[in-house]
Amino acid sequence: MASGQQSQGIGVAITKQIMKLDHVRFFFCVCNVSPSFSADLIPPGVCNLLNPSTIYANNEVDLDEVEIYGFDYDYTLALYSNTLDTMIYNTARDFLVKHYKYPEGISKYDYIPNFAARGLHYDIQKGLLMKIDAFHYIQLGTVYRGLNPVPDEEVLELYGGTNHVPLEEVSGFYGKGPVMKQFMDVFSIPEMTLLAAANDYFNSNDIEYDPGHLYKDVSDAIGMVHIKGYMYKWIMQDLEKYILRGDETYAVLHRLASHGKKLFLITNSPFSFVDKGMKYMVGKDWRDLFDIVIVQADKPHFFNSCGKPFRRLDSNGDLQWDKIKSLDKGQVYKQGNLFDFLRLTGWRGSKVLYFGDHLYSDLADLMLRHGWRTGAIVPELEVETRVVNTEQYAQGLTWLQALTGLLERMQMHRDPESKKVLQDWLKEREELRAVTKNLFNPHFGSIFRTCHNPTYFSRRLCRFSDVYMASISCLLNYDLSYTFYPRRTPLQHEAPLWMDQLCTGCMKTPFLEEMAHIR
Repeated sequence: MASGQQSQGIGVAITKQIMKLDHVRFFFCVCNVSPSFSADLIPPGVCNLLNPSTIYANNEVDLDEVEIYGFDYDYTLALYSNTLDTMIYNTARDFLVKHYKYPEGISKYDYIPNFAARGLHYDIQKGLLMKIDAFHYIQLGTVYRGLNPVPDEEVLELYGGTNHVPLEEVSGFYGKGPVMKQFMDVFSIPEMTLLAAANDYFNSNDIEYDPGHLYKDVSDAIGMVHIKGYMYKWIMQDLEKYILRGDETYAVLHRLASHGKKLFLITNSPFSFVDKGMKYMVGKDWRDLFDIVIVQADKPHFFNSCGKPFRRLDSNGDLQWDKIKSLDKGQVYKQGNLFDFLRLTGWRGSKVLYFGDHLYSDLADLMLRHGWRTGAIVPELEVETRVVNTEQYAQGLTWLQALTGLLERMQMHRDPESKKVLQDWLKEREELRAVTKNLFNPHFGSIFRTCHNPTYFSRRLCRFSDVYMASISCLLNYDLSYTFYPRRTPLQHEAPLWMDQLCTGCMKTPFLEEMAHIR
């Protein structure tokens, strides 16, 4: 083919692609677009009927095989209002100023709701908060020094010309490496916000400081809120203000017990605190529902060390000195370890399903070392599901995928006109990514995805949990012999032809209507 004919052919190909894009763009931009047109333009894999009460499966789980259900307490059996985050932040901030003698100016920083997000990494020496994907790449545009974003060029310079963080620096098994700390539980939101505020104060006032010392002091100040019992006191003084959806916890536990399931509790919280909360949610006889109750367990050490023996508490909450030869219903135990727990109960393998909110402290050891089934509680699913259900998100994602596909197919065209079109598409793709990110959180986006890759949090969620859900009340929507089947996600070399690629989030709650009266 002559060069002129070849150039003309390329131009025609690009023109056809532009016409296709303009045709789709026209329907997206028309305000009074017919619903049928919108539905036709959104592929079947993008479903706006996701139900926030769905339980999502990473691994196949047959509930009929599960005989024993275990629970953490905080953010699993008991969900807390956002007011608690503000209280933790304010108290830790005041500790920082009064006890650690930090500048008074930090006291002027109020708590910023929805600034931070679970799963972020913090570079301890550089004082940077950021989101990292499953392949250890920093998502540019999500790096913050204090309360201000760090330009992409500066991020690349700080990390040696790349946005990749080596494995040994990202985190150890429990989320903390020599350089990075990953914040994995809901309680860590106030800590990240306080770190950002304190960093912002020092940077804004050109005060030299050591970010490593700041990290330790903020961590200690947050720890003091728990060690000194402030959080427990606030919640116990006003249960109605802080504890959410206790009636659903009641419904879940009674349903499991009435079907003959064994129940146990392993929590790091003290008994007096758990007892008051459970009486509020479930009733004064809540312990009758549980076969074993363990408090102040010191997780994750409870799951990976055999150093601490079980101690029994009497009715006054005082430690007893008798040797524990069995774990009995009606008793309350403190500390202990999983190895003695397994020896005394014989509860092993996939007949046990344990729920918790912290992927490392609650679930990792149980999944990888002991073979229990695990369920992750991810309250953020409710908010993120609402975003995914919006027309703006569905159309934006469809448009983004269309642009990506065109870029992939048309990138071989090298004439000036084609290059210009490709550059315009790349620019629009970046703009769409930013818009999509901001729908979830304007600073860090979704906790589950970077631009297109899963986040580091998502990777751990899939690795350490068989199933995950917004709250344990999602169990109310399923029969106790129900089997959860994960969607077969095609590998990159496989064609996406399976019917189960269609979104079934709206169909995986078979008993939703029957349980509606509980909500």
